Amino acid sequence: MTMIRVAIAGGTGYTSGELLRILLNHPKVEVVSVLSSSLAGESVASVHRDLLGDTDLKFSASLCDGNVKVVPDVLFLTLGHGLSAAYMDKLGLPAGCKVIDLGNDFRLGDKYNGNSFVYGLCEANRESIKKASFIANPGCFATAILLALMPLAKEGMLNNEIHVNAVTGSTGAGKSLSESTHFSYRSSNFSAYKPFAHQHLSEIKLMLSEGGSLEYGVPEINFIPFRGGFTRGIFASIYTKMPDAVDLEKVEGLYTSYYHSSPFVKVSPFPLSVKEVVNTNKALVHLEFHNGYLYITSVIDNLLKGASGQAVQNMNIMFGLEEFCGLKLKGSAF
Repeated sequence: MTMIRVAIAGGTGYTSGELLRILLNHPKVEVVSVLSSSLAGESVASVHRDLLGDTDLKFSASLCDGNVKVVPDVLFLTLGHGLSAAYMDKLGLPAGCKVIDLGNDFRLGDKYNGNSFVYGLCEANRESIKKASFIANPGCFATAILLALMPLAKEGMLNNEIHVNAVTGSTGAGKSLSESTHFSYRSSNFSAYKPFAHQHLSEIKLMLSEGGSLEYGVPEINFIPFRGGFTRGIFASIYTKMPDAVDLEKVEGLYTSYYHSSPFVKVSPFPLSVKEVVNTNKALVHLEFHNGYLYITSVIDNLLKGASGQAVQNMNIMFGLEEFCGLKLKGSAF
């Protein structure tokens, strides 16, 4: 197989940095362009300094290298939310170029020039992703929560209110500074934000509806997001009432069956922490029963399985590669 030619747009942020780290070491990928209008001509390593010595790539403002147009096989969009369609119009998307958008522009079914985007939750939409040219990469909170709930939705077992408390690291807010991202605020601190109104709720509800067998529709989801005093990772704590006839053994079997072909989602027999997944593309799920409630914990790295790692996993599926290709990443246990 020839190398997949990749371009990355919006190449200066946390997610683009993670994409570069993965793709520069991907055995089937050639990174041909890293696009940034504000830093055109500057070296990529001047922004992503851990890549010094790993690449001589320079930022470019367009897909033209001198007088020659670079034609990628796939374009990753790591732009601010709401900017993807206008950017593709301005760039001039080459014919046949696939697109993986890491923003939220197309997660709710919006089209681009008549082209539909497949929601890129790999474990739920694998067959559709194989045939897709346009992918809407899921949000980080949405990924952690959906992976915890999709097996229940598929079996029609989400019939009661769902309660979610989930905490994310500071990288989830992106590179742009705000009061709540300054070190003096974030360090050794813990706070809630956007209670019951987080933007990922819409895509969570849509995916549970489309990928489930829910007789009465998606139940109320009471979602409280939190900011944690750490840099990366998401810990989602979820509970919902189960029918009397359901027990832990049945639910564990259901989850194991749903994720039997997934190289990254595993049902853990042990209680979880974010340390088990940081710097990896893994998602771990742990199940417990308490007084008729199923208690689910779900952990991911928000920059990898919650963003760039899942985007590469989508690319692998689209191009017929093994899902884990280039994604066997070393975790950090301490």
